[in-house]
Amino acid sequence: MRRVSPSRLSRLLTGWSATAADRPGDRSAPHPAGPGHLLPQRLAAALRELAERGDVPAGTVLPSQRALAAVLGVSRSTVTAAYGQLEAEGWLASRQGSGSRLRGTPLSRERAGEGRLASFDERRGDALSDVLDLSSGALDGIAAVDAAVDGLSAADLGPLLRSDGYLPYGLPALREALAGYYAQCGTPTTPEQILVTAGSQQAVWLLAQALADPGDTVVTENPTYRGALEALRARGARLVALPDDGTGTPAGAPPDAALLRRVRARLVYLQPTAHNPTGRSLRPAARRAWAELLTRLGEEQGLFTVEDTACAELTLHGDGPPVPLTAQLADDRTATVGTLSKLFWGGLRVGWIRAAPPLVRRLAEVRKSVDLSGPVLDQVLAVRLLARLPAARAQRRGALREQLAAAEALLRERAPGWEWEHPAGGPALWVRMPGADAEAAAQVARRRGVLAVPGPAFSPVDGFRDRVRVPYARDPAMLAEALRVLAESAR
Repeated sequence: MRRVSPSRLSRLLTGWSATAADRPGDRSAPHPAGPGHLLPQRLAAALRELAERGDVPAGTVLPSQRALAAVLGVSRSTVTAAYGQLEAEGWLASRQGSGSRLRGTPLSRERAGEGRLASFDERRGDALSDVLDLSSGALDGIAAVDAAVDGLSAADLGPLLRSDGYLPYGLPALREALAGYYAQCGTPTTPEQILVTAGSQQAVWLLAQALADPGDTVVTENPTYRGALEALRARGARLVALPDDGTGTPAGAPPDAALLRRVRARLVYLQPTAHNPTGRSLRPAARRAWAELLTRLGEEQGLFTVEDTACAELTLHGDGPPVPLTAQLADDRTATVGTLSKLFWGGLRVGWIRAAPPLVRRLAEVRKSVDLSGPVLDQVLAVRLLARLPAARAQRRGALREQLAAAEALLRERAPGWEWEHPAGGPALWVRMPGADAEAAAQVARRRGVLAVPGPAFSPVDGFRDRVRVPYARDPAMLAEALRVLAESAR
């Protein structure tokens, strides 16, 4: 019997509880989502839309009214009324002892994204410009991007314009520059080992498509990057979480060799440096232990390792480039994901995969089925930016340290009981809200015009119900107001 958990359903139900017209500039009111009697109709409409689109398949048993009310931060009567409306319309069938089953004729499509992917549904331009958005850790652009754009001329595109512009493997000059980047990291690389992608999200999606078949076991940290969870779940992978200490996979803990041997995973997905969302980096001893175990399991069981270094350039200390864990592993059983979008600007959609040439060719074939080639102009710009990387790295790290100090001071002021670990890198804090349900708090905050992502969105097992990710690289006034609303919503 197919069931959908309250946690997962809450992440699919985005934007239902308020319209743009409902969101006033003053967020001090406890329930500014409009008249309370509209909430049941809006919830019913949102559930009906999930059924019509096939995001929640027909026959799925919905959560109990009490459980869904708790996670949405509304009264049980709101959910009862919404379920009653759907039942009257024929969209819901309720049976004593069996729960409420959703009816509908779903379209043939992939399931909707949860958390990260669904949160972007609410970005529709000026209509929601008054929303205080803590749902993404993407950073503003730095001055190096302005300078690189100003330096472009027609001569940079001359030879490219005399071709059709379709480069499924990426701009040759960029592949060569990225190979040089890895050589500086102590990881000899040829251009044939590089596939340029439209950001790191596409890179992770391509690897999920190429390496995991439906039903394959994939081991991930807990918590982990929610975009990777989306890509792997959409592929039909069976996710197994590494043990955690209640705050996330510990930075100094050795790998769980027994677990990895027992589950016989097809691949393992890791973020050893500036982990998203915890901001942790593996300590040297743990890194060595991981490299040794992954090498053994690669030889014995064919285990494949995907290392995501999307945030690795956002470490808060150090001078040189981060050395990937996969530098210590065999090229034919590893892939490394990277991006320029985190360091330079979220709007620069240039990422890549470093892997053995046979896998690069296979990934390029998958990639051609969805977008043929990435934007050439972005890649020309990326070549220029890589030449400015040391200065950009120093500038970004200095700014992040200042922004982190200011955000921690704000948290101590606005939410004195909350707890967090000072991160080694990344653009966000992994914050514990003692005694609060983060998912319900996020739903209440959403109705007051603040978007935040609760802990379960980052967990393969819907854990961390008392956690929320707080991006700290924000305008101080905006962050102060968003934290005020979030703290009040938690209370």
